[in-house]
Amino acid sequence: MSRATDNPNSERRDFLKAGAMAAGLTVGPGVLLYGVAYSRAPEEPASPDKRWGMLIDTTKCGDGCNECVTACNTENGLSGKTGPQDSQWIRKVHIRDLQTGFELNLPMLCQHCENPPCVDVCPTGASMKRADGIVLVDRHTCIGCRYCMMACPYKARSFVHEPLTDQNPEVPRGMGCVESCTFCVQRVDRDETPACVEACNAAGHKAMYFGDLKDPESEISQALKIARSTEIRADLGLNTGVRYQGI
Repeated sequence: MSRATDNPNSERRDFLKAGAMAAGLTVGPGVLLYGVAYSRAPEEPASPDKRWGMLIDTTKCGDGCNECVTACNTENGLSGKTGPQDSQWIRKVHIRDLQTGFELNLPMLCQHCENPPCVDVCPTGASMKRADGIVLVDRHTCIGCRYCMMACPYKARSFVHEPLTDQNPEVPRGMGCVESCTFCVQRVDRDETPACVEACNAAGHKAMYFGDLKDPESEISQALKIARSTEIRADLGLNTGVRYQGI
């Protein structure tokens, strides 16, 4: 199947070389792009003893606040544009109950499903789920077919239509590839908080929690014990890593 670009392989090779120089690493055959760019060494695989997740309290998510969106764009080198051909890894969604008039706002991002449909339909294995639950796209093997975009019930994936400049070397992207929220995996692998959560806390909203769902003592696990949470489209049985309160 053809890709919507004239010479994607050349572009990727050039970017890989630049990323490897920035990271001080040599790119070898079969090395995942994430393994090159992110701090966790290839010999230190993601642990199945963890499952990273996020809890979003919509009652604290203010109308008109876009701190999480802005932080995501800055961290991951996104333009911030919201057109149909622009990448949005997290977006604010306004919901209104037509019967009661109840309204709320919530951030929508990749839900990092335990049973991700994007992975099921990918013909090359480019869409993948790490052992710790983070769903990613391998730019080496993505052929731009966009089956994963059609399969995602959350419309959380974007396709890169245009050449990219001024990229964050920790977050390699490429024209002709599909991409989505990674939970800021480059930060997680350094034991840091995703940029959206950090920005939400810094703004004083504290509407987002991130942590290990398998650790009963983690902040997110403790928060989930206190208040009822909801999966969006729980009927699909995907067991999402992102949960919401107040909806």
